[in-house]
Amino acid sequence: MVMVIHKWLRSLSAKRRRVAAPPLNGAIALPRQRLTAQILPLLAAFCLGFLLVGCQPQPPAAVTHLTLWQGVNPPPNRDVLQTLVDKFNQQHGEIYVESLYVGQGDQQVPKILAAVVGNAAPNMLWYAPMITGQLVELGALKPLDDWLAASPVAAEVDPALKESTQYDGQTWSVPFGTNNVGIYYRPSLFKAAGIEELPKTWNELRQVAKRLTRDTNGDGRPDQHGMLLPLGKGEWTVFTWLPFLWSGGGELVDQTVNLEKKGTLIFGNQIRSGAVLPASSATSADINLVNAGAIAGLQFWRDLVQDGSAILSQPERGYELDGFLSGKVAMQLSGPWTLGQLQSSKTDFGVFPIPKGTQQGTSTGGENLFLFHSTPAQERAAFTFAEYVMSEAFQTEWAIGTGYLPTNLNSRESQAYREFRAKQPAVDVFLSQVKYGRSRPIFPGYNRISDQLGRAIEATLLDRSSPEAALSESQHRLDLIFK
Repeated sequence: MVMVIHKWLRSLSAKRRRVAAPPLNGAIALPRQRLTAQILPLLAAFCLGFLLVGCQPQPPAAVTHLTLWQGVNPPPNRDVLQTLVDKFNQQHGEIYVESLYVGQGDQQVPKILAAVVGNAAPNMLWYAPMITGQLVELGALKPLDDWLAASPVAAEVDPALKESTQYDGQTWSVPFGTNNVGIYYRPSLFKAAGIEELPKTWNELRQVAKRLTRDTNGDGRPDQHGMLLPLGKGEWTVFTWLPFLWSGGGELVDQTVNLEKKGTLIFGNQIRSGAVLPASSATSADINLVNAGAIAGLQFWRDLVQDGSAILSQPERGYELDGFLSGKVAMQLSGPWTLGQLQSSKTDFGVFPIPKGTQQGTSTGGENLFLFHSTPAQERAAFTFAEYVMSEAFQTEWAIGTGYLPTNLNSRESQAYREFRAKQPAVDVFLSQVKYGRSRPIFPGYNRISDQLGRAIEATLLDRSSPEAALSESQHRLDLIFK
């Protein structure tokens, strides 16, 4: 820019000399005083414009700029996050965090991997912990053990969540928010159908769903269904079906796997016997989709559809609440992250735990905060933001604003959160399920298992295959992948 100004001034000087020369055709020469009077305002305006451009709101050179990629949904929850990010920026003048929405979970993975391979990764990522192994294998993440050991706020985080942050003996993330899957229901529709008790078993749920499926307009076809089930091969479908696999006593891996293999496949709050994998050491014997619990869980969903009491969502849209809010669906699988949306809608609703098959079970969800390799200053600043995320103040505001369960133990006992729970009893249902929660496996090959499970679920719900045949076909594909 300095060179441009310099050339422009030389040009003006040359013009001034030409104008001051004797006229060749008898024209009157422009007096030097008038020329100066015209040039100086222009020069001043140009320089002022240059200075103003340089003074646009931008983080000063002394500020460490960080990018956070996230896929927070629904949109009101993104507003809560932005408010919290703004507070951090106001409290930390030397750090500026820019929060960027980059799409739903299934949409993010290609972007994340492309950014890592192209050396254009963000400083921080909000994502489910199943991606940990894949990012570690790519050498993308900053290990956090040393910093966490010296951080006083780290001790306030629920120790049950620690395992979701670890892979291959190191810690790679911090818990951002946790949740699990329950069943939302419309009390007004239950009352209209004469249902006084909430279902506690699969059989009771099936019978209740039948009673809630009604032809309310007399045209001979049901216009109100007992339950909505998610259709699609994506992670949402798998995540909301897994509670039925675990409730039916099923597993994703063979429980006779040799524990001496490298790595640990972690489920929920326990390290399950025989649960190991990462993909580098996986064999076809490790993955066992065709087991009694998986078949039973898939058959149960199929029974609901064949009874006519469950309606399928639009493909890959099983999280949308339109039918539930309008009263066309009486029950729907979801988690505490939808509490805010339901509260703002003024719709009557309640929540009950996943009914029991052979045992109690649900899927533990939520996202962690990952720190990518960058400069030492950016990494240190990113961990400062991570400590903020783990703090009682952040977790309390995040939980009350979104419905997520706090990861900070002090937050769960804070006066503000106790008042929130008193006003919203549904929160206690999700808190009561924490002890039954199981998390999806943390290892590089999980996305392949999820994809094959999604295919089996979709084929079964569309009546293209029996549960056992669909799971056997998915198992066969995984055998080919992992051999």
